[in-house]
This record gives sequence, structure tokens and C-alpha cells, in this order.
Amino acid sequence: MFGVEPHPVPDPEGLRDGVIDVAIVGGGAAGLTTAIMTARRLPGARIVVFDGASRLGAKILVSGGGRCNVTNRQVAAADYWGGDRRFVDSVLRAFSAADTVGFFEGLSVRLHEEEGGKLFPDSGRSRTVLDALVEAARQGGVDIRPGRRVEAIRRAESGVVELRLADSSEVARRVVLAAGGLSLPKSGSDGGGLALAAALGHRIVPTTPALAPLVLGGTFHRPLAGVSHEAALSVTVAGRRPIRLRGSLLWTHFGVSGPLALDASRHWHRATLEGGRVGVHLSFVPDLDFAGAERRLLDASAARPSATLRGALAELLPAAVAGGLLESLGIDSGVRLAHLSREDRRRVAAALVSWELPITGSRGYNYAEATAGGVALDEVDRGTMASKRCEGLFFAGEMLDVDGRLGGFNFQWAWSSAFVAARGLAQSMRGDARDE
Repeated sequence: MFGVEPHPVPDPEGLRDGVIDVAIVGGGAAGLTTAIMTARRLPGARIVVFDGASRLGAKILVSGGGRCNVTNRQVAAADYWGGDRRFVDSVLRAFSAADTVGFFEGLSVRLHEEEGGKLFPDSGRSRTVLDALVEAARQGGVDIRPGRRVEAIRRAESGVVELRLADSSEVARRVVLAAGGLSLPKSGSDGGGLALAAALGHRIVPTTPALAPLVLGGTFHRPLAGVSHEAALSVTVAGRRPIRLRGSLLWTHFGVSGPLALDASRHWHRATLEGGRVGVHLSFVPDLDFAGAERRLLDASAARPSATLRGALAELLPAAVAGGLLESLGIDSGVRLAHLSREDRRRVAAALVSWELPITGSRGYNYAEATAGGVALDEVDRGTMASKRCEGLFFAGEMLDVDGRLGGFNFQWAWSSAFVAARGLAQSMRGDARDE
């Protein structure tokens, strides 16, 4: 059932003192938090965190530009994509953003709110968050073992679980997979946890990068590198309702980045993975439709007929973008509004509200902040995060088929799923104790 080669497991009766109560694979945000919360629910339990990286928390340290966007003031299931939103909603309700604030205050990490409801540590340093988690785990008696990669897991008929490492093996009563997805592989998230889950019989929803900068064809974007502005994107897949997103867009030498492009990337990747025809169109004026954009040009012409078209557009978007847009349309940027033809006015209005982005790809997992896809939610109990396929196995964090938009939502998923997993572990372990 577990999909790995047979391997002898020592008799737990002979290793009673050496058996780990809870083995957690992955020492990132979800893994460390699961360890802390489990230790608080099960005082005296032997809890061990295994992590393949020699240094813990690399993804925490680089997140939020090195400041760690811990969560968001308001978090809801609608902020996430992937599997069943009822599952996501249940987990988020169990441990809310307000609970996260209280949890970190208990670790002496105070948070403050910034634009878009984003909550950051007052210190402005991701290191503050990581150090607090590690210290809390150690104070709870958790044994943290960096540089110890779990290569295989199997369950014995005797009921214990064996974790095989490169040069040794460990025996545990419960195992939590919290090894992350594939984003930022240098941090240790290289898909190893998903391979373990697959070997244990779980269905893995095909993965793609999420929250990744987008690469564009052509040359339109190159002169605009470094320019940012508010915009909207519509992602359209044949036969489906368009997905419309709004936020700040950043032009780069390779294409587009910023919150808007990052949020859109998962939708482009998923559509491409599924083989559908996908189109992404940019609105430079997210508050206007075609009629509204044309009306703005007509009103500007009536009020200032001698003004140039570029000058009029510069009131709506950055001058460099306005110039690039007109150049691409082949329209003289210096033409007076009074002399602008109806045809060109309508071409400009159409371009303002629906400019096709020639996306050729993204910068991939090396730059992605999250992974879309993962362990299928219908094979996990949403009340405990326990596997429905493998007794004694639990999940937390990015490994699951859940990915949030930019703004602290993926970290909130880590904290919430860790809480539910810890609760489930405690219920499970106490149930064993009653059975004895």
C-alpha cells in the first residue's frame, strides 16, 4: 500500500524508549508550527523534526523581501485556489488570522499592518519569525534535526512507521509530511515530500509554479523596465468564465512582475498544463471599460483640443507606458487631440482596456513563491489533516493542493493547517492511549 520496497522494521516492543511519537518531515513554517502546537497539546511526547536542508527556514528568511509577510488582516477561502474551498474554509476557521496574531504575540513577535492588510513583524526582519519558531519548538522539547533528509517511509504491520534516511532509520508512531512543494528549490522545497506522499499511495494533483514572474515575448516591455502602475488582468480559457485580477504591475526586462502578475501566473500555468487555449489581456485603466475610456478621450479633446494624445494618456498611466502603447499602435504620440481620428481614438480606447500580453512562460519554480497542485484534498480529513489512505500519516502546509494569492495568505495556510494537524495528532495519540 505504501509503494516502497519492503524493509524490516524493529519490533516496537523492544524499542519502546526509542520510538518517536511524532516525526515531522520538513522544518519550515508548517513543520515547525506543527511541532510547537503538538508539543503544547502532548506534553512529554517525543517529537522530532527532520529537514533535508542544513539550515532551517530558508523560505521564511527570503519571504516578503526579507521581512516575512506573516499573514493578512482578513483571510478567507476566496483568497485561495486549488482543491475544495469548503476544505480550505474549514481549516482557516479553525485557526484564523487573528489567532495567528495572538500566537506570534505569545512568541514575543508583534505584528503591524501595512498596505493591503499585510502583517509584518515590527522588527522588519524575517529572522525574528524564524528564531521565534525555532526557540518555541526547542522550549517545547522538540528535537530539531537539520541536514537529515527522509528518503522513504513505510508502515509496518505492527503499527509503527519507519522513516529511512541516508545512513539510518527511525521508528515513529505518527508522521507529518510538511516538506513543502517545489517553489524556491534552493530553500529545500524540491518536491521530495510530494514523492513520499505519492509512494504512500496518495494522488498528487499535477503541480505548477504559482506566484511567479511572467516572461513576455516581443520587445514592448523592455523600455518600461522598472515602471509600475495599477492595472487589471483578465485570464481567459476557452469555454470558461474569465478570471479578472487587479493590483500593481511591474514591468521588467524579461516581462512583468509585481503582485498582479504573480497572482495571474498560477492561472496561466494551470490553463497551459491542462492544454486549454489561454489568453491574458491587460487593462491599463482598471476602473474603465471601452466606452469609459473613449469618453475620457472625448472629454479631454473637448476640454483641451490642443493637448497631445501622449499628454492626455499620461494623465491615466505613466508617460513611458503611454508612449510605448502609442508606438506599438503606430499612432503619432504628438498628434493633437482635436486632430485625432475616430478610428485611432477607438483603437487607443480598445488598447487601454484590453492589451494582449504575449506570455511565453514564467521564471519557474526558482522564482515562484508558492506551488499550485499537490496532495489531493479529497484524500485528507479536513478536521484533522490525517490521511484517508495511510493510517498514522498527517499533512500540513504547501504540500496540499492549496495555494493563496500574494499578501501573507500562503503563510496563513501554513499556520492554520499546522494547528489542525496538531489537533488531529493529539486526538489520535490520546485515542491510542485509551486503547491501551
